[in-house]
Amino acid sequence: MTEQMPILVAALYRFAAFDMPEALQFPLQRLCKQQGIKGTILLASEGVNGTIAGTEGGIAAIIDHIRRWPGCAELDVKYSGAREMPFYRMKVRLKQEIVTMGVAGIDPKREVGTYVQPKDWNALIADPDTILIDTRNDYEVGIGSFEGAVDPKTKSFRDFPAWFRENRAALTAGSNKPKFAMFCTGGIRCEKSTAFLKAEGIDEVYHLEGGILRYLETVPADQSKWQGECFVFDERVSVKHGLELGSMELCHACRQPISTADKASLHYITGVACPHCFDQRSEADRARFAERQKQITLAKRRGKPHIGTKSCNSNDE
Repeated sequence: MTEQMPILVAALYRFAAFDMPEALQFPLQRLCKQQGIKGTILLASEGVNGTIAGTEGGIAAIIDHIRRWPGCAELDVKYSGAREMPFYRMKVRLKQEIVTMGVAGIDPKREVGTYVQPKDWNALIADPDTILIDTRNDYEVGIGSFEGAVDPKTKSFRDFPAWFRENRAALTAGSNKPKFAMFCTGGIRCEKSTAFLKAEGIDEVYHLEGGILRYLETVPADQSKWQGECFVFDERVSVKHGLELGSMELCHACRQPISTADKASLHYITGVACPHCFDQRSEADRARFAERQKQITLAKRRGKPHIGTKSCNSNDE
C-alpha cells in the first residue's frame, strides 16, 4: 500500500458447499473485529462472497482464515487501495444465496461455463457467432461495457433468468448452435449466469474469469475492447484501465453513479437528488436527504466520519 492509499480493499468470493454456514459466522465476525476489518461478507450453503477493507495484515488474516474452509483454498480475491475506510461497520450475514438469482437448483460447483482468461477474451468476443451478454444492472452498464454487448436492462440480477427466457428465441435466431459469452464486475454473476444457461440447455457458454476488473487490470488499454468506466461497489465508484480511479461519483439519494454532466443538471442537488432520481422522490424525501447532507457536511468539518458517506454495499452485485 502507499501513503495515498493506506487502506487495502479485498473483494472475494467462492462457490463452495457449506453444510452449516451458520457455524462459520461468529468466528469470522470475531476475527474481523480483532483485526479492525470493516465491510460485508455473505455466507450461504453455496459459498462466501463479500468486500472488506482494513490493513494489509488484517486482510491477510481474514483471507487465510477463509481459505481454510472446505472448498475455499482457491478463494477468488481482487485487491485495490482506498484513501480512507470505505465501510462503516463489519457485517457477516447468512443468506439463501451469495449472489441472488432466485432460481432453485443452480449450482456453479456442479456445472458452469468455460472460463476465459482476459488475454483470450478479445478473440472470443470478436467471433461473429458469439452472443455477448452483460449480466450487470442497468445503472452499471450505463457507464461502460464491452463494445457489441447485449444490455438486458435489468434492475437486479434476480431479473436475469426471466429476461433470458423471454429473449432466448430472438438471441439465438438463425443459429443452429448458439455460443454465449457472459461477463460482470468481478466474476460471480457471470459464473452463476453461465450455470443457469447450462441448466437451460445451452451447451456452449463462456465467461470472463476474474470479470471486468481483471480485464482492465491486465489487458493494455490500446488492445482493450472495453468502452467507458466500470462501476465498483466501494467508495471509488468507478475505475478505468489499470484500475485507475474513474470520474464517476455516487448520488447519496439513489446510490447510482453520476457523471460531471449529471452534476451540471438543474436536477442535481448534492446528497439530495440527481437526474436519475429527481422525479422519483417526494418533497418529504428531499427534505430528509437535505438534513442528512447537512449532518454529513457538519461531520466532515469536525473531521469525523458519517454513516451517510460510507458505502455499505457488499460484493452481492
